[in-house]
Amino acid sequence: MKIPYTYKQNAKINALLIRIEVAKKMVDLLPQLPHIEVNLRRQAMLKSSLFSARIEGNTLELNELDNRSGKNREKKEIMNILKALEWIHSPNAPELITTEVLLTLHEYVLDGVGFDLGKLRTEPSAIFNQAGVAVYMAPPPSQLPGLLDQLITYVTESEDHPAIVAGVSHFTFEKIHPFIDGNGRVGRLLSALILKQRDYALRSLVGMEEYFNEHRSDYYDLLSITENDISPFVEFFLEGIAESAEKTFNQLKDIKGEKPEDVLLPRRQEILRIIREQRFCSFDMIKRRFRKIPDSSLHYDIRALLKKGFIKKLGTTRGVVYGST
Repeated sequence: MKIPYTYKQNAKINALLIRIEVAKKMVDLLPQLPHIEVNLRRQAMLKSSLFSARIEGNTLELNELDNRSGKNREKKEIMNILKALEWIHSPNAPELITTEVLLTLHEYVLDGVGFDLGKLRTEPSAIFNQAGVAVYMAPPPSQLPGLLDQLITYVTESEDHPAIVAGVSHFTFEKIHPFIDGNGRVGRLLSALILKQRDYALRSLVGMEEYFNEHRSDYYDLLSITENDISPFVEFFLEGIAESAEKTFNQLKDIKGEKPEDVLLPRRQEILRIIREQRFCSFDMIKRRFRKIPDSSLHYDIRALLKKGFIKKLGTTRGVVYGST
């Protein structure tokens, strides 16, 4: 295989880059809302993790992640990706892309759900389409170290726009296919890391995985391109960034300022909203909204709201109701 893959700087790519630049500037200029952004960032990374796993066949829904029973392996897959994203967006994130960083991302992804964590494959491998048909034979194991070195050189030395570097690198990584399992998840994490390193993570609030999942068929079809010119994939990748960035801006632009409840975790914010709407609310009423959440978790949330003074408790034993303060 020939690295790096090429693309044509056409009118569509130029237009998408302008959309990305405009969205980035708009998000960067929004007022800083630390407590709100903590929750939004957590939700963004959780959704990115969920959809990245779903692209690979995970069936879990977002509201099932708090449920302690069933689908434990699928939950582990999602939480593994979340931990990797938290590392990428943390102060301890790597400043450079290296083979060791890629192996570490692989360790995060397959922890407890796979084997040969952080090890390059030692056997032949192929890429299959959604019908299970082999559409591409990956390079032999003996070529993997050299190919990864070429990819890293491209990432390090390229003067292309960061979004293009992230897209070309993702495509290249999938073609190298360095692992037996987890290549798709690690490839998407690699893109996220490149964008973060080059200040295009948009306050760590933007993820493209939902877009990829919504257009999964196109995503797989474009990853199966066999020519060295991968302009259609680059266009698709940039469209994902632009649309996701614009969606994030629209989510943030109408927020006027922080309120005391913005420090709360998302589910506690929702419980508080229900109590305020109903004026007085029993535990059973709250439970109906969170059917898949264990009672013990909901009681813990309610105690936290009581302790912080957001709600008050009225009545005793079975007659207890909760009201807002």
